[in-house]
Amino acid sequence: MLSIDRSIIDAIVAHARRDHPDEACGVVAGPAGSDTPTRHIPMQNAARSMTFYEFDSMEQLQLWREMDDRDEEPVVIYHSHTATEAYPSRTDAAIAGWPEAHYLLVSTRDPDVTEIRSFRIVDGVVTEEPVNLIDAGVDPHAVQSYLFGQTPTTVDYECSSGR
Repeated sequence: MLSIDRSIIDAIVAHARRDHPDEACGVVAGPAGSDTPTRHIPMQNAARSMTFYEFDSMEQLQLWREMDDRDEEPVVIYHSHTATEAYPSRTDAAIAGWPEAHYLLVSTRDPDVTEIRSFRIVDGVVTEEPVNLIDAGVDPHAVQSYLFGQTPTTVDYECSSGR
């Protein structure tokens, strides 16, 4: 089961809607070994395609180094489908390279309906899993992403208790 903060889901959906009609993609990182998604990182779809997503190799390398430095891992890998349901395509299943990650899909085919589904993909085998939305404010020290207006600017805030 994927347990994820509602504000992160809102940020992912906003990213998917903003990039439509191209597929959006990104990562939600979390502390290594925790299976807890805490930091939303929207990425650019290097393919700039309505039917395929691809992380930019340099952006991905930089992000993986940053996560390593922060003792994080990709807990959620997400992308959108612009004209089909939120279910992994054969290509999605074939390129899924992180068996520990949750693969979250958002369908933007209907502007009035938000369809979100999560999957585990191991060796090309797709298994759907439930999504448990957690309300914000449970952990005041969690890193969140905040999007301002319609711009793709993202600012990450890390709160501390001052102790």
